[in-house]
Amino acid sequence: MTLQQEIVGNAMQMAVVNLGLGQTVYCEAGKFLFKTTNVTMETRLSGPSAGGGGGQRGGGAGGMGGMLRQAVGTAMQAGQRALAGESLAFQYFTSTGGEGTVGFAGVLPGEMRALELDGSRAWFAEKDAFVAAESTVQFGIAFQGGRTGRSGGEGFVLEKFTGRGTVIIAGAGNFIDLNPADFGGRIEVDTGCVVAFEEGIQYGVQRIGGLNRQGLMNAVFGGEGLSLATLEGNGRVILQSLTIESLANALRKAQGGDKQGPTGGLFSTDAG
Repeated sequence: MTLQQEIVGNAMQMAVVNLGLGQTVYCEAGKFLFKTTNVTMETRLSGPSAGGGGGQRGGGAGGMGGMLRQAVGTAMQAGQRALAGESLAFQYFTSTGGEGTVGFAGVLPGEMRALELDGSRAWFAEKDAFVAAESTVQFGIAFQGGRTGRSGGEGFVLEKFTGRGTVIIAGAGNFIDLNPADFGGRIEVDTGCVVAFEEGIQYGVQRIGGLNRQGLMNAVFGGEGLSLATLEGNGRVILQSLTIESLANALRKAQGGDKQGPTGGLFSTDAG
């Protein structure tokens, strides 16, 4: 059954999902807004099963051995999410008496996007972009290579979505859709502006310039630090116009606590 959903709002969008009888959608803890009374809510540590059952419960097949494997699998999933800084739990919503409605939202002012997976390509998203998905979509964590992660800051941990169905993501500011193939096969982006991209896009991080005068000028005065994200290949890429770092800096400045200094970029410091 196709997930019926509508993205509403402007500066702070939300997703309103209409569920058919028995249909299940799940979200990351903290993204739920409202539901009708005929929609049940259940919090679990496990993600949806590969078979699309919305997460396994009970003894299942295999007796004690099956239960033990399930418990170990759940613990590994939760541990992986904790290591990545993600929520430990998911909330599952199922319509039990006819059609039901449930609403979700992100945590920052900005856009939301519904991605349709057909099973042929996975999608990758930056940490905390996930809002909600059908139970037929599997949520996982993908770790970029150590060199990429250390260089890029934001690029080490990615959310990965596989299977078939709808997944809803959120970001900050406005979205723009690009395909690197339309720009010579490669684009370079502020590391905080990447929201999501299709499988087949090669994601990496490169240093801005060399260790020369201009390279140091870019890092110190340019506001970008030492690195840019690179996206190569032929596929869909979603970027956001607002980064969490720039939003945090604006809020600190408005509160009289701006510690960015006269140079910004490399010499910016966090509040506290």
